[in-house]
Amino acid sequence: MPKNNLNNHLQLHLLVFIWGFTGILGALISLDAIPLVWYRMLFGTLFVGAYFLFTKRSFKIPPKVIFKFVIGGILIATHWIFFFLAIKVSNISVALVTLSTGALFASLIEPLFFKRKLNPLELFFGLIVISGLYLIFNLETDYTLGIVYALIAAFLSALFTVLNGLYIRNYNAETISFYQLLFGVVFITIYIFSTTGFNFKQFGLSSSDFIYLLILSSICTAYAFFVSIKIMKYLSPYTVMLTINLEPVYAIILALIIFGEKEKMSTQFYFGALIILATVLTNGILKNKKTI
Repeated sequence: MPKNNLNNHLQLHLLVFIWGFTGILGALISLDAIPLVWYRMLFGTLFVGAYFLFTKRSFKIPPKVIFKFVIGGILIATHWIFFFLAIKVSNISVALVTLSTGALFASLIEPLFFKRKLNPLELFFGLIVISGLYLIFNLETDYTLGIVYALIAAFLSALFTVLNGLYIRNYNAETISFYQLLFGVVFITIYIFSTTGFNFKQFGLSSSDFIYLLILSSICTAYAFFVSIKIMKYLSPYTVMLTINLEPVYAIILALIIFGEKEKMSTQFYFGALIILATVLTNGILKNKKTI
């Protein structure tokens, strides 16, 4: 494997490890999903904006790309809302294992945007992933709503990743990150004003919430966001989505250590999770052998 490609894969695995903390932080923060994502994107925008000012980068973008970044911002905002909803109504283990279906969605979406044929192997592995998910669905009935929310989040994540795989061809990662975070927080702000409005009960922050949000928005959002987009110049959206499926491994271990009994699931759940994770990893190994 070329050194440059190896470095990109290592960066991606570091990001996945960082993202493993995202679910932990989401569970620790007492805010509901929408206020949580609003703060995350607001702080993330400020961090990336500060980076622009510090490095004296230009904020200017061609008017024709604004709509693309608006769509990206709405997609990532909605993805994060459903992701944190899944954690709030179920737990970290259920949300992240279900989120692993993102690779399946990417395998179906990517050919449409990159104008290539569907890969029969990806579809085959996708069916196995569905069988693992079906096993979890049947056994963990208390978490059905969380699984549904996580499936929606997985689809939105795959669509967002594929679109950014196109955008990175023409625009740098920092610019994409800044405007997608900005338009995402604008989208949520409009939604809040048109529904419940801002109130202290929903948006009031404790000192611990504020600290967790700073970690979430700086390391897990601003840094991880534009680095993940940057490496997509060298790695395919499917590869990115596939590697992200390691996130539940890190997160489940961390959740068991931090939250204990709350995160312990049935043996059947872990069997279904093993089917999903083993499938996507096997797929990645086979595809990697073809490219060596």
